[in-house]
Amino acid sequence: MSQQVCRLEKEITKKLMLDYLLHIPQSYDPNSGQKWPVILFLHGAGERGSDIELVKIHGIPLIAERDPEFPFIAISPQCPEGSDWNAEKDAVMQVLDEVMANYGTDPARVYVTGLSMGGYGTWQLAAENPGRFAAAVPICGGGIPKMAGKLKDTPVWAFHGAKDDVVPLAASEEMVQALQSIGGDAKLTVYPEANHDSWSETYDNPELYEWLLRHQLLTRP
Repeated sequence: MSQQVCRLEKEITKKLMLDYLLHIPQSYDPNSGQKWPVILFLHGAGERGSDIELVKIHGIPLIAERDPEFPFIAISPQCPEGSDWNAEKDAVMQVLDEVMANYGTDPARVYVTGLSMGGYGTWQLAAENPGRFAAAVPICGGGIPKMAGKLKDTPVWAFHGAKDDVVPLAASEEMVQALQSIGGDAKLTVYPEANHDSWSETYDNPELYEWLLRHQLLTRP
């Protein structure tokens, strides 16, 4: 006989390290007992690296920088140079867990959003962690349509520019259509004249945050 049955059994320890920005609303009082909603924000490819200030250029960190009373606890990790959110997903979820364990957060109102590379990351994190996020907002990103089944119970509002020459509009359309075809709660807003920057108008729109806060998990994880 040239073959034998073997088994590998080995415990592996993985070291995780990720820098992140943490926004705590100015009126936050750790002694009040108030539970705050949480937004996890994933930036685009251009903000990767070791300069955390880059993360403030777009999206939720920019909004929080302008408004100290932005009414969410906002977590904005920075993806290292040469990496992507798929490679960093374990670290991202550990950051989320750590913040939620140390601050007055509401597990029923945790939201994920991101733009471009972070839009792809948003689709992926929401699909791989069903029941963790009360809603997801992927902007000019895409995903794997066959994973739509894992997203069926997560409300999704996607955004994309019709003239995007970096990530084609079809990337968002395919995901939203896949979700809608199985009865998922998904919608897509298309900006007819927008190129790749479909995030500025989105994050500046108060309706986005009103929509997020209308969603919460019925069963807390």
